[in-house]
Amino acid sequence: MNFKASLCALAALTAGALQAAAFLPLVSTWSPLLPSCMSGMALVCLLTLLHFTKRPVSGALLAWFFSLAWLVGGTFWLYVSLHQFGGLPSWLAVVSILLLNSLLSLYMAAAGAAWVRWRRRIWWSDAVLWAALWLLAELARAWVFTGFPWAASGYALIDSAWAGLAPLLGVYGMAALAVAALAAVVFAVLLRQRQVISVLILLLVMGVAQALRSYSFVSPMGDPLSVALVQGNIPQDEKFATVRQIAALEWHAEQMFSSQADLVVLPETALPLLPADLPSDYWSRLLKHFHASPNAVLLGVPLGSFDEGYTNSVVGISNATESMPEGIYRYNKHHLVPFGEFIPFGFRWFVDLMQMPLGDFNRGPLVAASFNVKGQWVAPNICYEDLFGEELASRFVVGSTPAPNILANVSNLAWFGKHVAIEQHLHIARMRSLEFQRPTIRATNTGSTVAIDHLGEVIAKWPLNERGVLHAKVQGMQGITPFAHWAGAWGLWPLFLLACALVAGLKTKRFEPNKPVQ
Repeated sequence: MNFKASLCALAALTAGALQAAAFLPLVSTWSPLLPSCMSGMALVCLLTLLHFTKRPVSGALLAWFFSLAWLVGGTFWLYVSLHQFGGLPSWLAVVSILLLNSLLSLYMAAAGAAWVRWRRRIWWSDAVLWAALWLLAELARAWVFTGFPWAASGYALIDSAWAGLAPLLGVYGMAALAVAALAAVVFAVLLRQRQVISVLILLLVMGVAQALRSYSFVSPMGDPLSVALVQGNIPQDEKFATVRQIAALEWHAEQMFSSQADLVVLPETALPLLPADLPSDYWSRLLKHFHASPNAVLLGVPLGSFDEGYTNSVVGISNATESMPEGIYRYNKHHLVPFGEFIPFGFRWFVDLMQMPLGDFNRGPLVAASFNVKGQWVAPNICYEDLFGEELASRFVVGSTPAPNILANVSNLAWFGKHVAIEQHLHIARMRSLEFQRPTIRATNTGSTVAIDHLGEVIAKWPLNERGVLHAKVQGMQGITPFAHWAGAWGLWPLFLLACALVAGLKTKRFEPNKPVQ
């Protein structure tokens, strides 16, 4: 690699690092708009590098370096789970993270190569082509091998004007439109074509998005619910230690029995044992209390047996569940985490290197009934599941119960350190609230335990890494957003097909060389 190529590679890595920095919690605390500005600057740097690139292979390398720095910077918290809690040697944990993100970056590398090969040196055409290829790369990362869409570009825009498009287009469509508008300005300037028009287009689209930021597609449903969101702050290395479990179980029981809230919510695996393995009468006390109570509880607990298999589940108990099988409402996690909840074929050797209480869980159904609390339908999801808005959307158009009025996420992120992953996951939950215009309540082991309104704003939050209970009032909503309509019916296929059609059209379209550039 010559000096010029090395300099370009370094510039691409730097731009990717800037994109990764947009997902750091400290950045958003300085200014809510700073992450979107940093992401925009990173994209400008990448597009400038690609503009002056002549060979598709060079475009692939630049986009790969950019994506590698972006994804490594956005997911380096995996080191904590692999090394500190998983027991992998530090060097192997680092290699695993680099290898994972190197493979995931191949999608963006393909986008870079295709753009350099198919560009037409016409500002609007090149901008739309790049946005379509960018969208395909992000969709591939969200789909292939069960998907790993953490740090998708749209999450950096959560506090910007662009977020107003989330209820229409979802996080990927919103980001692609923002990329197209910004790319139009960049290419118009670099090609000296219609700069004023491109800037006006950018401002117009941003203005529409900003106007939609406060627009509601939904309306209030019933009276607000009072909720108690429990954060046990159990250290991960103590969660499955027998000598520590009794005290933790009794503390959680105390919070449930003493609460006067309409709904008490406990985190993922707050009860880390099967009901049959809990201390004597613990489970029966829970059932007896909430079957006789006007209030309800949602709690994370594994369910199953050696013969039936096991599920990562949320159990709901109320006076209405007494007549249900086993006296409970049950939600089983559908989107399982590779290595943590199921072992991909051929990777048993890798799992055996770690000392995690891993398991091969059974997968729950994609569409699940919600939990009724005083006339409000509460739809639980577990931890990583709320990265997949297209899967949650199916609950709004298909199911045996009405569309959810409130989303409830239960998580345990103690696996991943104390700050970065926790705050990134909060942005993801806020995006789901925006897409569906539903409030989200989150009960987590170490954070962020929060209540989010239907416009994605945090209305109550418990401090990170502190034990306690967050009390809040949450207004359920009714009505369905455009995103919930189309994603619930067809998933992300409309975006995929649109992107493919744009690429095919712009790739095959021929422009007359003597015709004035538009």
